[in-house]
Amino acid sequence: MLRSLHIENVAVIERADIELGPGFCVLTGETGAGKSIIIDALGAVIGGRVSKEIVRTGCASAFVSAEFSVNGGITAWLAKNELEAEEETLVVSRKVSADGKSSCRVNGVPVSAAQLRALGAWLVDIHGQNDGQKLLAEANHRAYLDRFGTEPKLLASYRESYKLWLIKTRAEEELHRLEQGRELRVEELTRVIEEISAVNPKPDEQDELLRRRALIRSSEKLTSGVNGAINSLKPDALDALHNAEGFLSTAARFDESLLNVLERYKAARIETEDIAEFLTDYIENFDFSPDELDTIETRIANLQRIERRYGAVEESLARLETARTELATISGLDEQIALAKAETSEAYKTLMVVGAELTAARKTAAEKLSLKICTELAELSMPGARFSVEFDEFLQKPNEHGFEDLRFVMSANAGETLGRISKIASGGELSRIMLALKSVLPGDADTQVFDEIDTGVSGIAASKVAAKLREISANKQVLCITHLPQLASAAGEHFLISKEEAGGRTFTSVTRLDAEAHKAELSRLVGGDEILRQLTNNS
Repeated sequence: MLRSLHIENVAVIERADIELGPGFCVLTGETGAGKSIIIDALGAVIGGRVSKEIVRTGCASAFVSAEFSVNGGITAWLAKNELEAEEETLVVSRKVSADGKSSCRVNGVPVSAAQLRALGAWLVDIHGQNDGQKLLAEANHRAYLDRFGTEPKLLASYRESYKLWLIKTRAEEELHRLEQGRELRVEELTRVIEEISAVNPKPDEQDELLRRRALIRSSEKLTSGVNGAINSLKPDALDALHNAEGFLSTAARFDESLLNVLERYKAARIETEDIAEFLTDYIENFDFSPDELDTIETRIANLQRIERRYGAVEESLARLETARTELATISGLDEQIALAKAETSEAYKTLMVVGAELTAARKTAAEKLSLKICTELAELSMPGARFSVEFDEFLQKPNEHGFEDLRFVMSANAGETLGRISKIASGGELSRIMLALKSVLPGDADTQVFDEIDTGVSGIAASKVAAKLREISANKQVLCITHLPQLASAAGEHFLISKEEAGGRTFTSVTRLDAEAHKAELSRLVGGDEILRQLTNNS
């Protein structure tokens, strides 16, 4: 339940504080005084869409906060979002900057606008002036009916069955698509497999081949260089190295400082002999033929051709595996199609069963809803009105909602044929139908707001609307903007919204009316300022 609403710098409202209790509360005032701005502010604080235009001219930002008492649904939502209520009190706030940016908080903790919107559904249900248009839109009628009397588990079961059937149907359609171009696709996949398999590329193979080709192409200079080195290290040269070592060894016996040089010389001589031996083996084993070069050139050309068509080695091998898998799939396509058909048929049978249950449940709910709405309309001065739910079943074309379309139909007066609400109902009748729905479908929120529910209503009908709002207020907190004295007189609390100018600026104020002020405002609503002046003079 909404306990208080604080508004700062929202449109023409510089500052307003409204303390509210349970029951039925009305807001009245002249047209343009700012009544709807209060509803807009309340809508903003429960996550409604806002723009920078809401900020009062010349101000840096607008701010709205509201304090609520909590119920079980709110507590569950807070727990799910890792938030807590303080002493069963919830404070939500929203700040909108002049540049259009907004920030939202729940008990001081920042939340997203989407989170605030989800929480707001548990806090306040606002019936605005455009809700009548929602009622006229037949696409919304199914949701109204399901909310009234369709088990959520049955709806969830249907959605899951429909989702599975859709998946199976699309899988079967894809197999049929493959079947249509099967021959050409088999040829294409076979060509891909044969081309890549024939070349059989290996990782890093091309780099090795390129190095070998470069080596062979430079073989003349290579062998010339190696042979030159070997010739320079002929046996005579190696013998000379051995002789030099002998002389140095003799000298080291007389001067120990030469021992280190002797060891270094030995190592160098041994390393030189090893190099000579390696070069000799290298040149003896270095063998190639013109055929090898041709083979390498051909292999490189084939690898590069595959690379141009299918990408690098890793990509080509991946393409090969994909082609093999798809070819195997296509090869067993007949069996797969048969299996897919069976699975689709089974999924459709399940969907038919659940869909039939859903249709039956909706028809049962429709009868109950029709009876309740007619009862409510009778209490709202529409005793001859008839209300019903019309079904259009399409058993072969289910959608995500069921096997039928449905719409609300009515006749506003006795003896008239049932017809679409958009064709039958006047503005006042539409308001009462919407109020009847609200009575039957009170919603989860403890606070119900009606913005000019009295549109097109007057006389006895207005008194009946007032009685209905008072009846709803026995279980829900009801806030209502109205221009009718019948509604205002039925309220337990009454706020006057007034507008004045000062210093070239417009200011809207909110005043709680005591008993005398309440009577005066009712008089103004009945007869305008003239009656109010007469009452004032007589007193």
